Amino acid sequence: MQLPTHGRYEYSPISTRKPYEWHNGKRLAVYLGLNLEHFAFGEGLGAELAPGGPQPDVLNYAWRDWGNRVGAWRMLELFEELSLPASVLINSSMYDYAPELLAAFRKRGDEFVGHGRTNAERQGTLPEAEEAALIAESTAAMRAKEGKAPQGWLGPWISQSRVTPDLLHEAGYSYVLDWCMDDQPIWFKTRKGRILAVPYPQELNDIPMIVGRKIGGDAFADMIVDAFDEMMRQSKDQPLVMGIALHPYLVGQPHRLKHLRRALAHIRQAWPEIWFTTSGRIAAHAANLPPGVVP
Repeated sequence: MQLPTHGRYEYSPISTRKPYEWHNGKRLAVYLGLNLEHFAFGEGLGAELAPGGPQPDVLNYAWRDWGNRVGAWRMLELFEELSLPASVLINSSMYDYAPELLAAFRKRGDEFVGHGRTNAERQGTLPEAEEAALIAESTAAMRAKEGKAPQGWLGPWISQSRVTPDLLHEAGYSYVLDWCMDDQPIWFKTRKGRILAVPYPQELNDIPMIVGRKIGGDAFADMIVDAFDEMMRQSKDQPLVMGIALHPYLVGQPHRLKHLRRALAHIRQAWPEIWFTTSGRIAAHAANLPPGVVP
């Protein structure tokens, strides 16, 4: 039986791939993916953290907005305390809504990753021309504010159409984060070349775990610690990428931030043994490896 396929990559067992190393000979690359998102009031999509009723859903809108007004600033303080870089995934509407917040992360030298215009919409449901326009609008806003276009992209709601990788490659992007099928970067075929897929987590991601599976901040932090310890062990045999996906309106809450601090401090203690970096640096390193090393 022949099943429909995406045609972007072929099956490749991780245990049979060519070995390589990350920066300075490290075998485990770790990055933080911090999502800074803005939502429309009274319409469109939005994470429903509690049953909110009909629009305008003040409860959930304000809950999410707390993340931009308070939670993200607490997380920035934590990253500063531990001297941790971040990949900041931004809705381009944040430039108009919370420019001070983006300026604070820009000042740190963090990487800015494209994350659409707003998480009040999905791009994967749009006709190709409209999706291309969404990508172009978001990219242009980031280029105007940062002086350069972003290299990476995560679709709002991890939404892709059948042509999204093609459109992103044609718009100048070098890597995508939407696919969670591997622990190493993988080359994707596009209609005019190729683009890297860098691992982005759904297990070490606060929305699926805390909102979806209803686990507490302590259990989520334990997951981060346990995954890190096990991947350190696994990385002795092959290079791996460990991403941690965070949203300020969830893990920025004081009762969860306490546990996130514990988990990140645990990883920070292993600094000499790992490459704590950004998704963009991981992509650049993988792209510069000899042909045939990255599947």
